[in-house]
Amino acid sequence: MAMFEKKAETAVPINSQLAHRWSGRAYDAERRVERAHLLALLEAARWSPSCYGDQPWRYVVCSRHDDAEAWQRALECLVPGNQSWARHAPVLLLVAADTLFQHNSEPNRWAQYDTGAASMSLCVQATELGLMVHQMGGFDADAARHAFDVPERCQPVAMMAVGYQLAPARIPADMQEREQAARKRRPIGECFFEAGWGRAFRV
Repeated sequence: MAMFEKKAETAVPINSQLAHRWSGRAYDAERRVERAHLLALLEAARWSPSCYGDQPWRYVVCSRHDDAEAWQRALECLVPGNQSWARHAPVLLLVAADTLFQHNSEPNRWAQYDTGAASMSLCVQATELGLMVHQMGGFDADAARHAFDVPERCQPVAMMAVGYQLAPARIPADMQEREQAARKRRPIGECFFEAGWGRAFRV
């Protein structure tokens, strides 16, 4: 079952997977994410660009179908609002950034930037596979560090829910409006400038 259509209304045509990627919340709790698909997500993240090729991203994969106890620990790190819908996602990921370079142990101030790039690659690959990913900042980083023995040098930066979208007819009434709502973004000129700060890039 493919995700229902929520293609972005873009100013000009863009890559199809980027246009179709969106952060839904209605997951099919019964449908397992195949291990081959999980591997493809991680492989997409692995080949992302990074400063010095350092690859500072670290992901802890928790699949309810493979290790329910680890998945539960991940769920309990989320704020209550995210738990309310993420409890249906069959896979939860803890995302962390190694704050020190591998080659010299010096601070890597680009670690979170590079980890974000890897996470976006993962999201695009998920869209290609018909999976839905929702990235979350609403979690307790200290609890996640303790729950998964994250080393001090690594900073938990996000959590991600991964799974297949629930069939439209099965989406609960209280989620229908939010899931079906049109996607929106600020106009290009508000965030993208030309030749100087605040000078809107012309479309």
